[in-house]
Amino acid sequence: MAKLNLSANINDPDGFYSELLKAHEGLSKDESDGLNARLILLLANHVGDRETLSEALTAARGKGEAK
Repeated sequence: MAKLNLSANINDPDGFYSELLKAHEGLSKDESDGLNARLILLLANHVGDRETLSEALTAARGKGEAK
């Protein structure tokens, strides 16, 4: 059973996107990649559920809808 929510679910998505871009301002490619990696790990820890995280990986790779 799918647990991953693929529907829009962020309050103020434009504001979040702007904040995300601002967080990367002035960073080198390596620093930006590091920020992304840390953010992913923080959010993955927050989600916590391995099945949901596996579904997210599948969806992010573009292999169809999460199952």
